[in-house]
Amino acid sequence: MGVALYWAEGAKDKPYARRECVTFVNSDPGMVQVHLAWLDLLGVERDRLRFSVTIHENADVKGAEQFWADLVGTDRTAFNKTTLKKHNPKTVRKNVGETYRGCLMIKVLKGAELYRRIEGSWYGIVLGVARQVGEMSD
Repeated sequence: MGVALYWAEGAKDKPYARRECVTFVNSDPGMVQVHLAWLDLLGVERDRLRFSVTIHENADVKGAEQFWADLVGTDRTAFNKTTLKKHNPKTVRKNVGETYRGCLMIKVLKGAELYRRIEGSWYGIVLGVARQVGEMSD
């Protein structure tokens, strides 16, 4: 489940831009908790994680930072700088109000080996499904 969740919501390399870093971004607290639990299962130490918030500038920035810090069990001052999205008055956003907390970005330091493991696992899943589908059509 962790591999599929990461492949759906995490940063992926492109053939023309290999970075091999593990970065996961999501606005759903449950998804963040599952991702962190998976990293724990993989033995990724919490001191290798860096957190930051991405949020619209007209939202409750400090409240969002505190929400995410509480969720991941760290102090708000341990977060990297928050990225503020410019407000576009022409856009009618639905993600507003006190329940809007932006997105949390989780980066794993020195994550190249982990990224390769995730990528390999994902392609193993895809090839396994393709093989199974091919056997069914024979």
